[in-house]
Amino acid sequence: MLRRLLATLTASALLLVALGVPAAHASPAWISPGGEGAYLALGDSVPFGFNPLVPIGSDPRRYVGYPEVAAPRLELHLTNLACPGQTSAGFLSLSGDDNGCLPFRAAAPLHTPYTTSQIDAALAFLRTHRRTRLVTISLGANNLLLCRTTTPDGCTSPVELTAVLQRVSADLTTALTAIRSVYHGPLVALTYYTPYTDPVSVVSVGALDAVLGQRTRAAGGTVADGFTAFAAASARFGGSPCAAGLLLALPTGGCDIHPSAKGAQLLALILQQAVHPAAAPRQHAGV
Repeated sequence: MLRRLLATLTASALLLVALGVPAAHASPAWISPGGEGAYLALGDSVPFGFNPLVPIGSDPRRYVGYPEVAAPRLELHLTNLACPGQTSAGFLSLSGDDNGCLPFRAAAPLHTPYTTSQIDAALAFLRTHRRTRLVTISLGANNLLLCRTTTPDGCTSPVELTAVLQRVSADLTTALTAIRSVYHGPLVALTYYTPYTDPVSVVSVGALDAVLGQRTRAAGGTVADGFTAFAAASARFGGSPCAAGLLLALPTGGCDIHPSAKGAQLLALILQQAVHPAAAPRQHAGV
């Protein structure tokens, strides 16, 4: 039964990814040397650096995601607009589906304050910061999480997964088209990881990552492959990012879904590799 479900989910996901995605060649990723320029980070709780052990309302500097790690390495000044619980629809509109971003914004400060949707804040930033040298995005995981928590079968139906992927694809197209209307520099999507011991999650997150990568490449961007990096680093631990120390350990046992300091370091490393392919080290597992 599981094998048949996985085959159906995989076929559904691959069909969607293959449909309507024009071929595109990513422009070379580069960062100007000299430490001048801005880095704009967009997305959800992963780039935000959310940690459930940090009390809500704390100084946002206590949340450290991969952008905070990568920015000084790239010698860029970071502006992080990411919001925990941000869906692709919520990214475009405050009235869009939400998985916790709006309550978090009401209760606690973000890294960078704004009152609009995240895309409007991003466009305003890019229009006024012409020396922006990098934009990164991680978006779509909350669409999948919202589907898992609001459907009786936990979003294991191929129809449900296809609907999620279609929505993410359409929203990313809208968002990245708007970004490209004002910004033409390096654009990097950092893809998601999963417990590699869960075959259903591997299929669904892999399909989501494929859509994120396809849409970003179609916009002339490139991909930092978080999925493969976490898989490689988890291989010696039976495919468990928790056992590998890549996820936040909980006092009650087990792990949260968000990256630990070690996980954020690994994501920052693969981001470096995406923007400086020749300069960044290639060892993943020892991070």
